Amino acid sequence: MLIGQASINLTANILSALLGLLSVSIFTRLFSPHDYGVYLLGLGFASVISMFLVGWFRNLILSRHARDDGTDVRGVVASGFSILCLSTPIAYVLGRLVGMDGAAALATVALSVAIGLFDITQDLIRARLMAVSVMKGTLVRAVSVLGFGAAVALVGGAGYLLLASATLACLLAVLIQSRTAWRGTVFTFDRDRLVEVTRQGLPLTLSLTLLAISSVTDRLVIASLVGAADAGKYVAALDLVRQTLMLPAMSAAAAFFPLAVRIHASKGDAAVRSHLAECAELLFGIVLPASLGLAMIAPHIANIILGVGFRDMAAEIMPIVAIAVVFQILTQQYLHASFLLSGRNSFYLINTASIIVANVILSIVLVESRGAIGAAWARLGADITGFICALVLRRWAFPVPLPLGRLAQVMIAGLIMALAVTALDRQLRLSDLAACIVLAGGGVMVYAALCWMFDIAQVRRRLRHALALFRAKGANINIGSPR
Repeated sequence: MLIGQASINLTANILSALLGLLSVSIFTRLFSPHDYGVYLLGLGFASVISMFLVGWFRNLILSRHARDDGTDVRGVVASGFSILCLSTPIAYVLGRLVGMDGAAALATVALSVAIGLFDITQDLIRARLMAVSVMKGTLVRAVSVLGFGAAVALVGGAGYLLLASATLACLLAVLIQSRTAWRGTVFTFDRDRLVEVTRQGLPLTLSLTLLAISSVTDRLVIASLVGAADAGKYVAALDLVRQTLMLPAMSAAAAFFPLAVRIHASKGDAAVRSHLAECAELLFGIVLPASLGLAMIAPHIANIILGVGFRDMAAEIMPIVAIAVVFQILTQQYLHASFLLSGRNSFYLINTASIIVANVILSIVLVESRGAIGAAWARLGADITGFICALVLRRWAFPVPLPLGRLAQVMIAGLIMALAVTALDRQLRLSDLAACIVLAGGGVMVYAALCWMFDIAQVRRRLRHALALFRAKGANINIGSPR
């Protein structure tokens, strides 16, 4: 069951990410940088508000609804969410303060409520291990965002209309899943229960909201100091990099985090440190070459995927953001295991707060002097700050290992691969698509050879083991076949 659920979730995430990349490609061609910037600014702001609206109920749904023992928390969740929605006029005021016009701020508030309702609906279904239904909702929303957005472009292409179309997409996905998630729900107002949910949900809500704020701080600063057009160009490049690089890292972390918890519980500290050291090398061995490779071919990728008005800035921003993502992934997908294993939940808040403070200060200073490019450098500085902060905090949590010798070999292999890709790129006279194919293929071959040479992530032993299993399976097939 575990493998089946994970496979379905991974498939949904991959398809959703591909549809997201397609949306970026289409929207940056159909909408002006200003209108697309209004949309991205509103989307980022709505993600923060929606996280505040739903964070209170995440633990309740996971701890109670997932039992499938007849306990029904949906009435409490529905009433609590409805009450929280009464605070959304504050979000409208905040939207106006960060530079949105009235129509965009109103559309953002509506989108935040729709995203919150969609996320709660998905959580209710996911808690009952209905992975296929979760995938259906995810894909319906992704396809609808693309389809409704393209339709909006035909009737005017304003940014607030694109936000409204995203709202309709979320509501359509909720409507399709309403029978599965909400059928039979009795709307109840239990004051004592709601107070209990509020008290228990406060730490997680603060953590998730701060994390959401940290991801949108730079775009808000750009919009306030430079304008929505540059914010649109910046976020288009940022999202392109993050959607490309975060998925493999999150998939890898989803595999070794649960294993780390299980090993720690059953075999103790020494065993889990050995496991985590291997995971650190594997994660770094995946993320670093992918980030360096993307940074080297960023101009070609920007020319293929983004519209003309977005390409020049993206070519400058993408390499910087690609390096920042390395530190972000190492922090969130590896060092945070220290907080998980030690139960130091407050450390998540401290680490996220350090990233926000660094991002705000650096963004204000660098955006004023260098525009949107300065925001990319600010994000790199903030992610490095978060990485260093997590390194320090791990000393008071669970001391996850950093195998510096093995990581140094990965670094050397990655840099050699990057130099080889750069040298090859200078010799090519091909279209952007053909150049990406040649450069990516060449980079993979060079890095694979270096992995074998340095035995990165014990690749030699793993390949020999895989080959032995393949041979054994083939032998069993031959023995069992009729003669």
